[in-house]
Amino acid sequence: MVTRAGLEVPWLVPVVLGVVAAAVLVGLLLRDRRATTGVANTEDLRRVPALRAWRVRYRALRVGLALAVAAAAVGAGVLAARPVTVEERTRELANRDIVLCLDVSGSMVDYDERVVATFERLVEGFTGERVALAVFDSTSSTVFPLTDDYTLVSEQLRAAREAFADPRSPEAEAIYRGTSGLEGQASLVGDGLASCTLLFDQFDADRSRSVVLATDNEVWGSPIYTLPEAAALAASRGVVLHALHAAGRETFAASTATEMRLAAESTDGTFTTADDAGAVPAILARVQASQLAAMDADPERVVTDDSDGWVVLLYVAGLAAVVLAWRVRA
Repeated sequence: MVTRAGLEVPWLVPVVLGVVAAAVLVGLLLRDRRATTGVANTEDLRRVPALRAWRVRYRALRVGLALAVAAAAVGAGVLAARPVTVEERTRELANRDIVLCLDVSGSMVDYDERVVATFERLVEGFTGERVALAVFDSTSSTVFPLTDDYTLVSEQLRAAREAFADPRSPEAEAIYRGTSGLEGQASLVGDGLASCTLLFDQFDADRSRSVVLATDNEVWGSPIYTLPEAAALAASRGVVLHALHAAGRETFAASTATEMRLAAESTDGTFTTADDAGAVPAILARVQASQLAAMDADPERVVTDDSDGWVVLLYVAGLAAVVLAWRVRA
């Protein structure tokens, strides 16, 4: 980080200094001119001690007034030129894109709340990763696209967590909107994963791509993509699938878990259960360790006003000029 002080409009300072210098010069010339025009028979008065002391005080007040006016003018000029502190920050951006892809069918609500809560905490440590959140049931909906605006990410994740905690809340209505587009069908996992895969920017191939998929993989309906087909689509686009399996009914648990494991491994991803409290941190740690790349971002220029000292100078010098002018007139 490089820090430097400067002026936004530097040419105003010499202009003000020139005006002040010209005013002082004119004042001196007028003073000399008045001094050459004396009053007859006043030489004896000049020798009176009281008058001499008065003249010394008078001259001192005039000099002080001139200096106060000059200081106030300089302060005003510098303030007009806008003194600033400029910081140029060059940061390294983590070169990763992560899509959190959640099955929001009825059997997944409790799992989704825990996954989002964990993800919400981990986002606080991100430095440049782009994050997206998508949800699906029979159809898919993007809550927010890939972004590194962590204020927005945190707000949206908090809203999602609160929605999963209370599915009847207004926040829940916003989260679930667009996920029940096909009547009589639910949890179309392959279509959900395919939609999440399409959220990545195809023109930014240098960034690594990961999908964290949380689902029980219990499909009810006729998806366009099966889970293996969606995983193949992800692999063809350079997307790594990290699967969080939420164990549903025991009759389906073994087969659905096996299918998710194979799908994740086909993309060089990982498989774990959503009941594991350390699953999400472990997935993100693997993403950061195995897919870390860095790129220099354009320097960020932060300009901060640095006028406090000059404001004080202008205030003090202006007040002093008013007091001294009153004294001179008195």
